[in-house]
Amino acid sequence: MTSTAQAQQPNVEGRRLSPEQVRKVAPALEKYTQDRLYGDVWKRLGLDRRDRSLITVAALIARGQAPALTYYADQAIENGVKQREISETITHLAYYSGWGNAMAAVGPVGEVFARRGIGGDELPAETPPPLPLDEAAEAVRKQRVGELYDSVAPGLVGYTTDYLFRDLWLRPDLAPRDRSLVTVAALIAAGQTEQVSYHLGRAMDAGLTQEQAAEVITHLAFYTGWPNAMSALAVAKDVFAQRAAK
Repeated sequence: MTSTAQAQQPNVEGRRLSPEQVRKVAPALEKYTQDRLYGDVWKRLGLDRRDRSLITVAALIARGQAPALTYYADQAIENGVKQREISETITHLAYYSGWGNAMAAVGPVGEVFARRGIGGDELPAETPPPLPLDEAAEAVRKQRVGELYDSVAPGLVGYTTDYLFRDLWLRPDLAPRDRSLVTVAALIAAGQTEQVSYHLGRAMDAGLTQEQAAEVITHLAFYTGWPNAMSALAVAKDVFAQRAAK
């Protein structure tokens, strides 16, 4: 018999570990998974399920927890994330979480795509027409980074301009807001809070609200751990204050 608590989680049958398997090792963990994670966190109103799925997928990739994507990528599609967006998230996070983590995600997500009959014609092109570039903003970013690091690692500075901001960030199959969102999620997941300020500000410039930003961090506490979320809160507080003062 499926309990009321178990029924909180969509598609329990699609999990890698059944509720019974978890209970044999950590019964309280399964109770918290159903009652708190799915019975509460995933139902909070400050962020829709589509965005929750997107940042969860990003966090799992960034933390090298690719096997869980057979469940979470499938649920992401159920929650409105397009297969093109999942594909593009993997490509994007190769740069922000490392090639190994991105490659590790290919197998589990490939299983989901195959099961759903998703073909190559439904995925992003290798070289699509780029989105427009904000030349003024990019010039400021390039100058600032160049002044800081050209004398240290000019090759990395050049790749940052040419490979990231004049290519990767202009790919159209992940909206600018969502590209910033998955970047923020990956940075929090990796404990890279120093980089969160810039990318959170960029996400908010692209339409992420303060309420949504706060909810992103709250949600990620459950997937990346409380210390990572609490460290990100201090950065977010500064970003919110700076924007309010403008």
